[in-house]
Amino acid sequence: MILIKGKRVKIGEFNIQDVYFMRNWGKHDNPLFEDYNFPQMDDDEIVEWYESKTLGMNKKYFSVYNEHDRFIGYLGIKHIRRILRESTLGIVFDPNFLNGGYGTEAIKTFLGYYFSDLGMKTLILEVAKFNKRALRCYEKCGFVIVDEYIRRFFDESLDINSPYFQNEIDSFVIKFGRIYNYIYKMKIDKERFEKISDKIEQ
Repeated sequence: MILIKGKRVKIGEFNIQDVYFMRNWGKHDNPLFEDYNFPQMDDDEIVEWYESKTLGMNKKYFSVYNEHDRFIGYLGIKHIRRILRESTLGIVFDPNFLNGGYGTEAIKTFLGYYFSDLGMKTLILEVAKFNKRALRCYEKCGFVIVDEYIRRFFDESLDINSPYFQNEIDSFVIKFGRIYNYIYKMKIDKERFEKISDKIEQ
């Protein structure tokens, strides 16, 4: 069921048929983004993965479709704190549909729904410093950096001599032979979104 529409994107309830379709998604060539690739899974594993995302009271996931009704991404809010009216945003897109403005439009469209229909007050997210594309998108949508910290990188076997790593070396720290990457915590609240929503370019 479609819940909200933007100029090109439509956002609806996350369903398992969309997860099956994620097998057709592209892959990131950059090893820094390997963790963003949808893993190879059989049908039972997909059901388990879907249930891990959708079961529970403190999270909710949504599907994103483009103007041709193709499933191109999903976003979710987790760690929902209803008394404070805040949660944490996560968003994943098919690599084949990056750089087309869909992410910015999807987030702007969702923010209107989040603050109005869902009655929320604050939205938080985390983004890796090396994920420059996502960082620009979030800043364009009105998110501001409120904290910075390091986290253990998911792939300890990463080749630190590769150009992918060397081009983003300022985003990483190596301590005692372990690789850590910088994470930005970002935030937007309802008041800020209402002030800038008309200026967000899609």
